[in-house]
Amino acid sequence: MFLAASIAVFACFFANVALGAFANSAFLGDVGEMLVLFTAAILFVVAILKREADASDTDNGS
Repeated sequence: MFLAASIAVFACFFANVALGAFANSAFLGDVGEMLVLFTAAILFVVAILKREADASDTDNGS
């Protein structure tokens, strides 16, 4: 769930950067862009930590 959310938020960031580069019509400003990228990074870290915790639980249970 967190990984999918991270991908969706990063896609929003990428779309903003692509629109700004090719069509000169970015929909986020500098601060908005930074917050979206920060959110994507945090969601990605949470997803990785949850996956690591699940793998650790599986290893300890055997």
